Amino acid sequence: MKWNSIRTKLIVFLLLPTLVCIIATMFISYSYTTQSLRTRAVDENKNLLFQGYKNINSLVQEISRLSLIVYSDSDFYRLLEAGYDDLSSDIAIYNSLSYISTSLPNISQVYLYGVKDGKATLITDNTTPKRWLGNAPYEESHVTGSSPVKVQSTHLNDAYGLKLPLTQFIPEPVFTLHRRIERIPSSEPLGYLSIDVKLAALGDIIDQLYDQDQENIYLVDSTGTLVYGQDAGSLGKPLNAAWYSKQFADITGDQGYFEQDGSVFIYQKIESTGLNWTLVKQIPVSYLFREAKEAAVINILLLVLLLITIIVLTVLVSFRITAPIKQLTRYMNQVQTGNLEIDIRPAGKDEIGLVTERFRSMMDTINNLILREYRLELSNKTNELRALQSQINPHFLNNTLQIIGTLALELKVPQIYALLSALAKMMRYSMYNDEKIVTVQNELEHVKAYVELQKERFENKFTFRCDMEDSLLNALMPKMILQPIVENYFKHGFNLARTDGLIEIKAARLASGRMEIIIRNNGSSIPVLKLEALRQELQHPGRLDIDTLKETDSTDSKRDAPGARIGLPNVLARLRLVCGDSALLIVDNDKAGGVIVRLEIDIVVESETI
Repeated sequence: MKWNSIRTKLIVFLLLPTLVCIIATMFISYSYTTQSLRTRAVDENKNLLFQGYKNINSLVQEISRLSLIVYSDSDFYRLLEAGYDDLSSDIAIYNSLSYISTSLPNISQVYLYGVKDGKATLITDNTTPKRWLGNAPYEESHVTGSSPVKVQSTHLNDAYGLKLPLTQFIPEPVFTLHRRIERIPSSEPLGYLSIDVKLAALGDIIDQLYDQDQENIYLVDSTGTLVYGQDAGSLGKPLNAAWYSKQFADITGDQGYFEQDGSVFIYQKIESTGLNWTLVKQIPVSYLFREAKEAAVINILLLVLLLITIIVLTVLVSFRITAPIKQLTRYMNQVQTGNLEIDIRPAGKDEIGLVTERFRSMMDTINNLILREYRLELSNKTNELRALQSQINPHFLNNTLQIIGTLALELKVPQIYALLSALAKMMRYSMYNDEKIVTVQNELEHVKAYVELQKERFENKFTFRCDMEDSLLNALMPKMILQPIVENYFKHGFNLARTDGLIEIKAARLASGRMEIIIRNNGSSIPVLKLEALRQELQHPGRLDIDTLKETDSTDSKRDAPGARIGLPNVLARLRLVCGDSALLIVDNDKAGGVIVRLEIDIVVESETI
């Protein structure tokens, strides 16, 4: 389409604003959706991490409350204050520590060091209680400073410096609450209590805070050590992550979020006595905006569908508006070439239709006022030209042939009379063009007249035989069918060097109410390639211009003259034009030499209609 076309401009100016509006709507919708999803996800995860903070803090406080049992158990506190060296005292200490060890399901072991007598006691969940004398307090358990409580980050549990072997001791990652037991009301230490807690206690809380397949979570202490996370090999080690080193030095407040490296990080600080941890959840932006992307994909599909619909409707509307204009242009072009009788059809009731109607009225006026005189003058000249042309009337030729034949009889030349009679028969047969359906007998008589002329031409070098059932002579068939097939023999297969030429026509009735006509000759065979091409052409009758045959059969008598249109495809077209698509024409080479043409049509007599 050209740019200066109204249709092109209409399509462009309709589609462009629509496309711009739709894309802008998509962009704004996607931006709003992503921002809304980010805000909603941050708020939801802040609440979720805050709940995690409450649960973790409750866990640590529960462990801290367990460590205070030493103050509420007067016998335990008294023994620790005065020292103990008998079996009953040991049993009382074991019982108190065992109570602490079994109060929570994830406590791994409990360590107690008494300052008074320098005794260390260790109770684990899978070994019997052990006691040692004369050992110094374990370094991590030796809590100093103003706060009597300290929470040690994730580490592998050990025997707290005790040298004797412990049977069935399996190191595992734990975090530990250390408490200094003081002589009330002073801060003088009476002992040191350490409670190791398995990381499963934290896992039960933290694993519910994130999607383990798509998100990451980190629990770090104030020194950057990883307390809990997905990577078990990094537990108890400094967290080596770019986002931690870049962002955590500047964060403020107990809760917040930041974005880095394609992820959103939401953090929640956990602070209490002896505890300073931070819970961080990492959410990839691609996972966070998955709903927005799904919505964007759906919107894009809807956009494509909408665009296709808009384009189709726009094109249809544009064509509907501009088609009458183009049609009017074609009318004008035809008038410009001299076709003043063009049929101008109405184009609707709109403005373009009104212009078309005015143009048609103008052309009618031109034809009435100007072309009338031109046509009259042209008609006169044409009549004069026709009057000057001499044409031979077929009836005149036929009468002339009869006069010549009579003269041949008077001069006693019967052979010339016979040939002229045969030629006259053929002319009369071909002159009656209104008679398109004839009897088999009439068709045979026409063929015999033609053969008589050919015998004279080729000096009787061939023999003609006809074998036909009498009951079939009155059957109807299309005119000018057999003679063109016979003519093909003389045109393509007749050998002048031979004197035993043969052409034979046989007709027989078939059991199915049909008849077959076989035309056989002993002339030259059809070459294999040409025969195959001919068969292919006969197998596709749709290639034959049957409509043209209808017109020419009704308007031009010379089409039926002997020798004209003698091709076998034309013969088949005539058969099917009159007898229907069931008519057959089969051509083949005779094994003894020559060509066989087989026709098959329905038997119809004069009392029936085809």
